[in-house]
Amino acid sequence: MLLSLLLAASCATQQQPQPAPVPVAPPPPAPAPAPPPRASAQPSKTVRASYQGEQAAGRPTASGEPYDPDELTAASKIYPIGSQVLVTNPANGRSLKVRINDRGPHVRGRSLDLSKRAAEELGITEKGVARLKVKLLSKTAKTESAKSTSESSSTAKSESVKSTSEASASTP
Repeated sequence: MLLSLLLAASCATQQQPQPAPVPVAPPPPAPAPAPPPRASAQPSKTVRASYQGEQAAGRPTASGEPYDPDELTAASKIYPIGSQVLVTNPANGRSLKVRINDRGPHVRGRSLDLSKRAAEELGITEKGVARLKVKLLSKTAKTESAKSTSESSSTAKSESVKSTSEASASTP
């Protein structure tokens, strides 16, 4: 019995061999965030363009301002009113920035109608119509300015109504 007790005690103090640790694969690297959009990410479009002469001077544009042939503006079917676009004439390499302030042109096959000054600077007044490259630089939607204008006018109207009702309440 003593022998069995010693044998049991010696077995109890022996350490059981531990299994080898399973190698753990490192986690995959986190995906890199997408790069922020750049202004140059917008591709150029080649469009047929014409220009407005002096005959439309003073007429209201879609933006509400009168057409001025001496400003660097354009009418576009593609870009929103208020946008800034870079227009390049590939025939001579001239470029300039114009602001979209009107809708048009209203001639089939054309997408841009430049002011007279813009057409002169790009060198298309001789031909009248040319293929130009147009690249969107910034979008400034007219709806944002219209929204802020309508908010301020509605605030003014509510203040006017409030003062009118206060005045009538104080009158016996």
